[in-house]
Amino acid sequence: MNISAISSVEATVAYLRTLPSIRERCSRVHALAQEGKLEYFDYHPEKEEEVVRFCAGIIERDFGTAYDTIPPHSRWRHFDAGRERIAPLLAQWSKELTPLDTAKRLIDLFLVSVLLDAGAGNAWAYTEKGGAKFGRSEGLAIASLDMFLAGFFAGDGGLQVDAAGLKRITPQSTGNAMQVSEANPMSGLEGRSSLLANLGNALSASPEMFGTDGRPGNLLDFLAKEGRTKDGVTHVHASVLWHVLIEGLAPIWPATRTQLGGVALGDVWPCSALTRHTVKLNPAESIAGADLVPFHKLSQWLAYSLVEPVEKVLGWKVEGLEDMTGLPEYRNGGLLVDFGVLTLRKETVSSFYPDPNVDIARLAPSHPAIIEWRAMTVIELDRIAAALRKHLNAPNLTLAQVLESATWKGGREIAKQRRPETSGPPIEIESDGTVF
Repeated sequence: MNISAISSVEATVAYLRTLPSIRERCSRVHALAQEGKLEYFDYHPEKEEEVVRFCAGIIERDFGTAYDTIPPHSRWRHFDAGRERIAPLLAQWSKELTPLDTAKRLIDLFLVSVLLDAGAGNAWAYTEKGGAKFGRSEGLAIASLDMFLAGFFAGDGGLQVDAAGLKRITPQSTGNAMQVSEANPMSGLEGRSSLLANLGNALSASPEMFGTDGRPGNLLDFLAKEGRTKDGVTHVHASVLWHVLIEGLAPIWPATRTQLGGVALGDVWPCSALTRHTVKLNPAESIAGADLVPFHKLSQWLAYSLVEPVEKVLGWKVEGLEDMTGLPEYRNGGLLVDFGVLTLRKETVSSFYPDPNVDIARLAPSHPAIIEWRAMTVIELDRIAAALRKHLNAPNLTLAQVLESATWKGGREIAKQRRPETSGPPIEIESDGTVF
């Protein structure tokens, strides 16, 4: 490979780790959908209006017209399922810690909790002390909170997350803490545990971002150095936070993921429709990685979740959030399938219907149908958000608010209506504990 080719590959790797690349590459897939050129899905834009009405109804039911009270999409909500858990902790911690140290503790908790948030399956649930039972994201959040408060993630058993504590974690210890058993099975337990162990190594490898003790909360020191003060308020650009998450945490993702130039890219996947209609049709113009679509779902979910404590606890202002996209996961994507905006061409995945009595395909995260589904979800969330702003006459409604109050919640509610026995998505994903 000549020097110019190596340079091109390195540039593409760097590009695919940026936030703008997500929307740009997903837009290419969406453009193919408009021409009917996807391989696994048909696109029905006329169905979007029904989705908008459904989502608008949820917002009006839960918030009336007080759109400014809608919280952003963040892990914070999941911790507070059923009752408030974070506010009482903050009140307690603030008596003994400075605002910066309080925020660091919260960043520790939120970061490790988000990385445990890949789909756990329809069967798993966590029973809180006192008997309350929670499944899915809420169950994973509350389980991780209890683990944090028990010192599970700290080398000295304290209230923090650090490299020493993470490196000693095993699938067995994770399963025990999350109440996994034959009667309470969890999807992707091994992958989830490996992610935590890999996190410990990543934190140790970047002391400039995470300190000498390899602690997630120390990223606040890095952000402060890169920020600027205006009118007494620290302003930090989202791209700085993104740099920490995408570069500092790059080693945590499985080495089996898509690679380019020997670099594992994380949540980035080849899209066969792009290969067929773009790369192969224009080989002279194609570059290595031209058919790759980045999502970085867990990294973006992490960014959304960390922004809230940074702004609420420290009073900092995070700018540049417009580059963030909607999250391509099964609730947002399921909303589109359940309302017929996207229809799966069943003949293309006919061998992936494991239960002859259930009309639901089960596919691996790497399956090209899933890549199409996720790419379409990213752009459709932009379209739905724009339509909701117009429908509700709410021009300041942010994408993070739409995700929280409408599409993610709407995907969950329509799934419960359509499949009350499981409340699962219209397409099942074989979770490995690191995707979805």
